[in-house]
Amino acid sequence: MAEKRTVAFHTLGCKLNFSETSSLSRLLENEGFEKTDFENQADVYVINTCSVTDNADKECRHLVRRIQRKSPESLVVITGCYAQLKPKEIAEIPGVDLVLGAAEKFNIAHHIRELAKGDSAKICSCDIETITGFNASYSLNDRTRTFLKVQDGCDYNCSFCTIPMARGKSRSDTITNVLRNVAELATTSVKEIVLTGVNLGDFGKGPDGNKKQEETFFDLIRELDKVQGIERYRISSIEPNLLTNEIIEFVANSNKFMPHFHIPLQSGSNHMLGLMRRRYKRELYADRVRLIKTLMPHCAIGVDVIVGFPGESNDHFKETFDFLHALDVTYLHVFTYSERDNTKALEIEPVVPIHIRNERNKTLRNLSYMKMQYFTQLHAGQTRKVLFERQDKNGIMEGYTDNYIKVTMPYRADYANQVTDCTL
Repeated sequence: MAEKRTVAFHTLGCKLNFSETSSLSRLLENEGFEKTDFENQADVYVINTCSVTDNADKECRHLVRRIQRKSPESLVVITGCYAQLKPKEIAEIPGVDLVLGAAEKFNIAHHIRELAKGDSAKICSCDIETITGFNASYSLNDRTRTFLKVQDGCDYNCSFCTIPMARGKSRSDTITNVLRNVAELATTSVKEIVLTGVNLGDFGKGPDGNKKQEETFFDLIRELDKVQGIERYRISSIEPNLLTNEIIEFVANSNKFMPHFHIPLQSGSNHMLGLMRRRYKRELYADRVRLIKTLMPHCAIGVDVIVGFPGESNDHFKETFDFLHALDVTYLHVFTYSERDNTKALEIEPVVPIHIRNERNKTLRNLSYMKMQYFTQLHAGQTRKVLFERQDKNGIMEGYTDNYIKVTMPYRADYANQVTDCTL
């Protein structure tokens, strides 16, 4: 009997990519492949790429070089956003055998069967405008929380972003299909589901990219709240203009949806928000935070912010810093602006020097650290529910409270993958 071919995966980027990698893994395992760790020797290596920042592109190249050194006869498959945006560029990387764009990602088994080492790199891609359909995905067995993809693509045209070019039009799963996937997950050991998408609040547009929204994100979370067998849900990231009062009020009254929002801001300057082509002003963002904190004073709020965007003066950056400093948010994800091909941001001047971008990043990361410390201290002495991870890290285990405070304690097997009351 022939030995099973082995396959190893590496994921770059967002929670959405993690959910898709996990689904690709199960797809290939069903086709007879045996999954192995990326650090091991494998017959096939699959890299699921991101292209939000320049570092993601560089990391892809670095990973291919590593594979070439340790396993030169193995097949190397690149998929994900970078593969859709720059297939020819990736195909020229020595060692790459197959490049799968957005439309062919989930046909990976078929393409690998027809692949032989030594041929020139094969590109299977298409014009992003022609992409329709929705491929449901969720992560499983990788960690205590599961990332469940319910939406894909984006109809927004932020001036810095390549995601619409990499993933196509906004389109969603149906509530019926989402509930079917959640029912399946409820039969496993999964305790928490994180809802993911490119523009999650835009949920409801059909798999064909139909603009008519017969279902909404609010409809979805109301139905999910009724499912038996899942203890916790999180909303991964939602645009402030799509985070409605009814969604906030619903989460405040739900026992299953965690008091935790991640809301992209990008800049605290209305001038910069205009240059970025964002669909709100800082006043709306502040209103959303105010309502959340009024209804849920204990709620964690994460913020995405970009520093060094073209046209950002010292005064604009100070506006952002002062706005965030005064805002009752918990932590920041700070991104240093990096130029992306075919984006409108390339036409905006003046360009901010790299060293100033890096200084501004450091300043906001320090602010984030102080805010997280303050938020954590507010909860000292409280008893909150913590979902502990399975991993034993040198005798230590980690978990997160309902409101996303990280907790570490000596490893206890009976706490692994359990929601436990803990005094902080």
